Amino acid sequence: MIWLLLASAAADPVAATVATMTIEEKAAQLQSTAPADAKAGLPAYDWWNEGLHGLARNGHATVFPQAIGMAATWDAPLVHRIGDVVATEARAKFNANPVGADRRIYEGLTIWSPNINIFRDPRWGRGQETYGEDPYLTGSMGVAFVTGLQGPDPLHPKVIATPKHLAVHSGPEAGRDGFDVDPSPQDLEATYLPAFRMAVTQGKAQSLMCAYNSILGTPACASGMLLNDRVRRDWGFTGFTVSDCDAVANIHLFHHYRLDAAAAAAAAIRGGNDLNCGNTYAALPEAVKRGLVSEAEVDTALARSLEARRRLGIAFGATSPWASVKADAVNTPAHRALALEAARKAIVLLQNHNQRLPLATGTKLAVIGANADDLGVLQGNYHGTAVAPVTPLEGLRRRFADVTYAQGSVLADGAPVVLPETALTGLTASYSVDGREVLRRAERRVDLDLTRVPPAPGLPVQGYVARWTGTLTPPGPGAYRLVLDQAQCWKDCSTHDTATLSLGGRVLHDGALSRGRVEIAWDSDGRAQPLELVLNHASQDETFRLLWLPPEAPLIAEAVKAAQASDVVVMVGGLSPDLEGEALQVQVPGFVGGDRSDIALPFAQQRLLGALKATGKPVVLVLASGSAVAVDPGAADAVVELWYPGEAGGTALADVLSGAVNPSGRLPITFYKATTDLPAFVDYGMKERTYRYFTGTPLWGFGHGLSYTTFGYDQVAAAPSVASGQPLRVSARVTNSGARDGEEVVQAYLVPPKVAGGGFTAPVLQRQLVGFQRVPLRAGRSATARFTIDPRMMSVVDRNGRRHIVPGAYRLWIGGGQPGSAAGQWTEFAVTGQDVELPK
Repeated sequence: MIWLLLASAAADPVAATVATMTIEEKAAQLQSTAPADAKAGLPAYDWWNEGLHGLARNGHATVFPQAIGMAATWDAPLVHRIGDVVATEARAKFNANPVGADRRIYEGLTIWSPNINIFRDPRWGRGQETYGEDPYLTGSMGVAFVTGLQGPDPLHPKVIATPKHLAVHSGPEAGRDGFDVDPSPQDLEATYLPAFRMAVTQGKAQSLMCAYNSILGTPACASGMLLNDRVRRDWGFTGFTVSDCDAVANIHLFHHYRLDAAAAAAAAIRGGNDLNCGNTYAALPEAVKRGLVSEAEVDTALARSLEARRRLGIAFGATSPWASVKADAVNTPAHRALALEAARKAIVLLQNHNQRLPLATGTKLAVIGANADDLGVLQGNYHGTAVAPVTPLEGLRRRFADVTYAQGSVLADGAPVVLPETALTGLTASYSVDGREVLRRAERRVDLDLTRVPPAPGLPVQGYVARWTGTLTPPGPGAYRLVLDQAQCWKDCSTHDTATLSLGGRVLHDGALSRGRVEIAWDSDGRAQPLELVLNHASQDETFRLLWLPPEAPLIAEAVKAAQASDVVVMVGGLSPDLEGEALQVQVPGFVGGDRSDIALPFAQQRLLGALKATGKPVVLVLASGSAVAVDPGAADAVVELWYPGEAGGTALADVLSGAVNPSGRLPITFYKATTDLPAFVDYGMKERTYRYFTGTPLWGFGHGLSYTTFGYDQVAAAPSVASGQPLRVSARVTNSGARDGEEVVQAYLVPPKVAGGGFTAPVLQRQLVGFQRVPLRAGRSATARFTIDPRMMSVVDRNGRRHIVPGAYRLWIGGGQPGSAAGQWTEFAVTGQDVELPK
């Protein structure tokens, strides 16, 4: 008997460990911040780590374009390579310490990315984290990222990916903790679940995160229908599930689905949620005592979770081939090159009237706009700290010989922006430790990302004093507001920094930054004033910026003067992570709580754009944003979507504007003309949403993107018929008919036969993406694009949520965008045989 027990322990050390633990010890290991357990041989491990578009919140890392920008590349192999780099950098940081060392938040190998929710409405502030509005594009990018993160061997993953947030989650941010979503069976199957199914069945994701919201009255993290039946039974998922942070507490605090923490924890375990991001599972011992959940059910959840640590080679004596990744494998030359490639491919040329772009490098530029020289706009949200970020202004200065800069406006009325270099003369920074100056250097602005990194080599991460001195010269007299802005650390913040701001010899602030933002009124007569800013950086707080909210008239006048002296105006505007994002404390015209109430270019920028256009100079509008921005096409000669482009964004923009790189990005979302085109934000029905169901005319459609060359299509070939349930193979010849080399994104859209049984609230499918492929072509050259259309992509979903392949006549478009919006050709084929219902 003893021999059998020993053999069993050797065969399954996880089960053997679980069998020795008390219910209290089990509950502790099922919370995101798991303590060390000496008896079990487990060091402390925080399960929470992020890698949305680069390893996040743990010091220096390669920062890639935000996820929506990655989707705009329409390049799944590229996204796979990015996932591999994120995993490499996570392993490099993990391997810098012994495998048995304790791990705090953002130091583990369980990566809570990607976000594969459907970006159904451009008002959602977190849409920037997704791969857009289409289930197939989202699923394809999600599979690529998951497989890049986890690597080729499921028994020895490089890291573990966690697609999120399952399911039907896409705003509003306000009320997300207790919001109930009632999707129709059709929308659930046709729109909200396919990407997750692909991530599990094709990507083999080893973890999934459930969402804050309820679905049909049941909190997602307690939904057995979702987590047990659909995910495990129907899709064959064998990994562990984790709640969104504090979502288990929300079960009783906001959903009122259960009355206390013990009952909420029991509901989550029984509903199929294994790991709790948060601490509500501390009530599991009480839940077991009250008979709300069995200890065996807790054991199942714990075994799934601990098995992940074993597979990663970080517990139970297991080893990993990835333990050989060196600590210096972070932000390597190859990683930086990949970030630049991704930023270039993500840029979408939306409009190019009279072929205004590209620009000769001898062009005299006026670079204007609040996003032209802002670090946060490069990095987006959920980001790492870039080693050598290049803003649009810096990139354009390196590429073009004559560049004048003016900020021109704030992003939105009432929203402060980084105080620009044009207002700071002779700014010098001095960094001291224990009263001894370690470094003195010139800086252009006060805009620092301090997330677990020092501001310069030779300095500690915390425990130093930074002192900036210089002259603040406002663009004119008026009422100003100066803002000391410090983003607070996400967890375990025991101290906060203090700062002193003096202007003209008068102390305007001297004290703590515990609230994160200190606003100071300053009435200026327009004259220059000596400035001194001292930061005592004793905390783990993440950023420090000197912002301002200036009067509009002198700022616009400064921009108009710069424009009048230029050949071409490049206005870098759009949005920012200060305005759109997760649960933000912002409420200004057009924005509330991280979401948007109006999708138009904010009024402050509209006024600036109008003033620039009135100068008669050609205007190139560059939109840095995480979502669609509705602009007047007549307000600019050319319009470029930059997204939040990552560390190499400025270099990539300069490459594209100068023609050194031919733009090849395509929209992963629809740009609507106005907010009035959209249904109510809180309505999760898909009718009149996304290109698949929208019956209006967009500003720029999903899949749109221009090039400096032209492409043509012919010789589209497909079998005239295919048996129901069989794949369809189709090919088309693509020709670069222009004078420049370029890359075309070939897109395949299917129009199925009309299916009876629609209704007043049922969305009417216009078309759906079923394939895409990047094709690089030299000028005058041709290539053949080939697709194999999976039978599941030829299916339709009826109002009962059943997915089936309908016999009949189908139309397939192969082209550079949606049917009728770009060059391409139709072909037709028939599906023969019986109506075939497909598994969920």
